[in-house]
Amino acid sequence: MDFQNEKCVIVIDEQLPVGLLANTAAILGITLGKKLPDAVGADVIDQSGNEHLGIIEIPVPILKGTPKIIRELREKLYQPDFSDVIAADFSDLAQSCKTYAEFTEKMGQVSENALHYLGIAIYGTKKKINKLTGSMPLLR
Repeated sequence: MDFQNEKCVIVIDEQLPVGLLANTAAILGITLGKKLPDAVGADVIDQSGNEHLGIIEIPVPILKGTPKIIRELREKLYQPDFSDVIAADFSDLAQSCKTYAEFTEKMGQVSENALHYLGIAIYGTKKKINKLTGSMPLLR
């Protein structure tokens, strides 16, 4: 991977309660990580000799979004110009399910238009990610 020319961001609905916001970020990070195993560095050893698992080698800013902004991003990512961008989304439908089997069953019964996105994580070239999110503020 060319980490010098690639970028990863997570956009989350800023109106979510803090617990759901944290859960959304965690789910998106883990999900995107499945597609980017080379982005995680090697395990490290501290001065005391204790091992710590490697972390992602590039920054992952969390950006402030709204449901409308997140939906617009998701729709753009379906376009051919962004087919090389890796995207992971998290919706109210996914958040409400107790099991993955329930999630897969319910997703098969709902159109994309009916989903309410809580957040989206995207990874691709800096140029494309900046084009999509460059003017968005950090979530603080």
